[in-house]
Amino acid sequence: MPVATACPIVLTAAERHQLKKAAYGHKTAYRARNRAQIVLHAARGRSNAHIARETRLHLDTVRTWRGRFADGGLPALADRKRPGRPARFTPVQVAEAKALACQLPAETGIPLARWSCPELAAELIARGVTDSVSASTVRRWLRQDAIKPWQYRSWIFIRDPDFRGRAQRVLDLYARTYEGEPLGADEYVLSSDEKTSIQARCRCHPTLAPGQARAMRVNHEYRRGGALAYLAAYDVHQADVLGRCEATTGIVPFMALVEQVMTQEPYASAKRVFWIVDNGSSHRGKRSIDRLAARFPNAVLVHTPVHASWVNQIEIFFSIVQRKVVTPNDFTDLDQVRARLHAFEDRYNATAQPFQWKFTTSDLDDLLARLDRHTPTDRHQESSVALTA
Repeated sequence: MPVATACPIVLTAAERHQLKKAAYGHKTAYRARNRAQIVLHAARGRSNAHIARETRLHLDTVRTWRGRFADGGLPALADRKRPGRPARFTPVQVAEAKALACQLPAETGIPLARWSCPELAAELIARGVTDSVSASTVRRWLRQDAIKPWQYRSWIFIRDPDFRGRAQRVLDLYARTYEGEPLGADEYVLSSDEKTSIQARCRCHPTLAPGQARAMRVNHEYRRGGALAYLAAYDVHQADVLGRCEATTGIVPFMALVEQVMTQEPYASAKRVFWIVDNGSSHRGKRSIDRLAARFPNAVLVHTPVHASWVNQIEIFFSIVQRKVVTPNDFTDLDQVRARLHAFEDRYNATAQPFQWKFTTSDLDDLLARLDRHTPTDRHQESSVALTA
């Protein structure tokens, strides 16, 4: 019997370049690499048997992919479409499962706080959407649209009637403008607040330093050594922090911080110093504005909206203090807490850069528009009536 002649392979420069990338690329799939190597060997005039020995593939595999490339070129090296197993679930069933996951269980009469994949699968069967479905299948459907009904985040809905005006005033100060006018070189913006109840917890056993394959170990039991409040003012554009420790918060401790800051340069001789504060009892309302202006005429108190401390940049600094200074809490007494806070303050001021604040008034408008879409009309009216009353 005559022996079948192998299909001759002639490559263009572009085809050779692509095949080499596939044959020697580190991220190429294993089967794609094998097919590219078969074609490259064939282009050198080698027989199928020789190629099979070189690539350690079966002779029929070499013959198949050599023939496919000869008939269809590079596109023929891809897998052909296969019918596969018929889909068990229709697109409508998948859509109903996703729609159910995007509803609160209480709204559907189910006594659950959150959906889980097994609960969703059981509910789909109970509703007759499908005869049977596994929790893993439901999880795969939800993963397609990144739906995770078992997770939740806490948040506070806006209830300040002047939210936009107050928030815009703060955001404009971060952008060095106030009431439409740019700030001068002798005008400063300070973000201030109090970090309350920093405790001195003396561990009953000394904290063990980390070692090889071992994390730091902090004893669970401790003795309480009291608590203090850390008051700080953060210069938004200079990245300087001025702070003090007090036994508690209140009007007197806050005014002591103001006295400490406003008697130092460059704030003592500044044209205006804007103090951004929240609505805590230490600096709430019109009285706090008048109190500050009476003591320091160049000081301007600016309040954030109610329940919007996230607009206040000092909260970012306090989160740094919490992560780098206070946690894990292992102090013998309050004096050690004070010393650590003041030492970190000096360390921070030596190298700090202003925060890259990117939330602008345009982002604020987008946020308010999204919240309006999630506000039921009846609840919105009730909130408006309550605020008016």
